[in-house]
Amino acid sequence: MKYNWELPEWPDFKIQLNKSEAMLYAFTLETGEVNGILQTLPPDIQQEALLQIMISEAVKTSEIEGEFLSRQEIMSSIRNNLGLNIPSDVVHDRRASGIGELMIDVRNSFKEPLTQKKIWEWHKALLGSSNRIRIGAWRKGDEPMQVISGRIGSETVHFEAPPSSRVPAEMEHFIEWFNQTAPGGSREINSAPVRSAIAHLYFESIHPLEDGNGRIGRAIAEKALSQTLGRPVLLSLSEAIEIDRAAYYEALKKAQQSNDISEWINYFVSVTLTAQRKAKTLVNFTLQKTRFFDKYKEQLNSRQQKAIIKMLDAGTEGFKGGMTAKKYISITKTSKATATRDLQELSDLEILIAAGSGRSVHYDLNFKLI
Repeated sequence: MKYNWELPEWPDFKIQLNKSEAMLYAFTLETGEVNGILQTLPPDIQQEALLQIMISEAVKTSEIEGEFLSRQEIMSSIRNNLGLNIPSDVVHDRRASGIGELMIDVRNSFKEPLTQKKIWEWHKALLGSSNRIRIGAWRKGDEPMQVISGRIGSETVHFEAPPSSRVPAEMEHFIEWFNQTAPGGSREINSAPVRSAIAHLYFESIHPLEDGNGRIGRAIAEKALSQTLGRPVLLSLSEAIEIDRAAYYEALKKAQQSNDISEWINYFVSVTLTAQRKAKTLVNFTLQKTRFFDKYKEQLNSRQQKAIIKMLDAGTEGFKGGMTAKKYISITKTSKATATRDLQELSDLEILIAAGSGRSVHYDLNFKLI
């Protein structure tokens, strides 16, 4: 079996969009609706929605690669980079700090042409420094770059990228293609999801870095979406991908065996549509959350407000495991007696709903009020 980069037509991809047309139309409608909703919201709510989207993207793009980072640390990193924390929060995890920096720069630089320098800057932000791998440079060496799974000694090879000696020339062609297909370019692609899909597959097929290819590749996909739409896109591709990670890897594997990538385009367009719909849900949730606090803040003491904010920060997926007395004590730094009393008051107000009994009792937010 030959991989896509070994075929004579590489990288002249063939595409049929007949299966994707309905989803592309739906994406256009959803994107317009989300943008319209945002324009009517106060600046603080817009900023909160943007913050939650970027946190979700940072968390999920890391999880896809097997890194499980603290949501709170990522939030602090992104808020620091946005200038919202004065003084800046201390972020202990360098990985959280790096992914936060990457998220902000991808949004701030979406209009700019893609360059080798920019990709290397993102790579340095993401991975910092290392004596083990090359950071901020294309990979080198004679060992094949393979995407594998399974135990050592019985691995399954899903894909093998071009040899390192070909990477500089391949990336020069990729960057040229990316900039030529941008708005106003000589090979302009005016469909944001289609251009994003090709850009992601093209980059992943070259696999030019020793580590971080997936996360940088998804950042490039977001840049392509934003650049083609003409504004920073408000969605999390990685959150939609992570819903069915196996389908993502299977779609990539199939697409890297041919240069007819119609099925890949269809898959990726469905991901962008899912991501945009989830973003709309999050924007509405953010608005409802603000209204909730406007209604109940006078009835809550400072400890209760802090705990509820913590629960709401978990987003539409909910606060994992619910709120318990132990968690409440940890969040508010209060006594067990006070925690028990505060939680009972929140239950009496029907802001929280109790589940379980005795030592296993926990509380969930009453989303009917939000």
